[in-house]
Amino acid sequence: MQQLPIRPLAVLVAVGALILTGCGTEAGAPGDRAPSSGEGRTIRAHKLMQLTQPHEESGMTLLEGPVFDEDGRLLVVDVTAPEGKPKVIRVNVENKTFRSVRSEGQAAYTSAQFSPYDDRLYLTDFAHGEVVSLASDGTDVRTFFSGEIDGARMNPDDLAFDQEGNLYVSDSRGLFEGEAHGRVVRISRDGTKATVLAGGLAAPNGISFDADYRGLWFSELTENRISYLRLDRDGRVTSRHTAIRVDGGIAQTDSITVDADGNLYQGLHGRPAMAVYDRYGEHLGTVELPGRSEGLESATNVAITPGGTKAYMTVSGPAGGYLYTFEALAKGIRQSNGG
Repeated sequence: MQQLPIRPLAVLVAVGALILTGCGTEAGAPGDRAPSSGEGRTIRAHKLMQLTQPHEESGMTLLEGPVFDEDGRLLVVDVTAPEGKPKVIRVNVENKTFRSVRSEGQAAYTSAQFSPYDDRLYLTDFAHGEVVSLASDGTDVRTFFSGEIDGARMNPDDLAFDQEGNLYVSDSRGLFEGEAHGRVVRISRDGTKATVLAGGLAAPNGISFDADYRGLWFSELTENRISYLRLDRDGRVTSRHTAIRVDGGIAQTDSITVDADGNLYQGLHGRPAMAVYDRYGEHLGTVELPGRSEGLESATNVAITPGGTKAYMTVSGPAGGYLYTFEALAKGIRQSNGG
């Protein structure tokens, strides 16, 4: 996500969103250069609908966290929405209508995912260092986790669930200072225990289990790399290595989604495109918008229809926040839905 000109911000949510965009980085017009070595093919995305306009308070809008509920409705979050504007939005992708689910508070929600344990919607609040949960209709809001972990509060960005309902969170701590203090954190499904699985990271952003739940993929925004944490059955780390280095130019690695074949969909900020890799790091293709797509600067995240291949990608920039669609390379699974 991009650095914008400094301006007075009316609410803390906008401050959190600006910080999340990546200090020291200028976004520019999308180029034609592939985001990785290797040929890959072009996967064309098509505009479905516009959801948001830039907010007067922050001068921006930033859509994230697409996730399908049990009724097939798509929910997305607007990271920079001020209090009173839709922060969580439910979309009917069939008839292209949408409505606000939650607009209260000054939270900066950066991701959304349903828990396999209690079927509630979980949101990361980057600005306040919390994870909250709510019913899918936006009611019954609860603070699931808040406070320090090993002496420091989180800046939680994205999240993933294991099959038992434990949470795995990318903590972008250190992004304010431009220092590698980021972490991958595991939170027990009851919210009582938090454990650092990896530290010393450069603004970790995307996080997703692989297709077999054997390990976690996570991206580091300010290093443009994707790493892999192999886990045992109890969620303990058995190994860690850098898996993919993304040659993004001015673009940076954002959220990660994984399909049924284990392919990774790596969102980009600074360019409205998404790089697709197989589990061995081969660049399979790049999801591209048609034409020059003026006023769009990021493709942060994607949800693939559970059991299908229709993908819905969140795209944002000075022109507003949009949903684009494309055909994924394999069917959607839990790892393709939210986070």
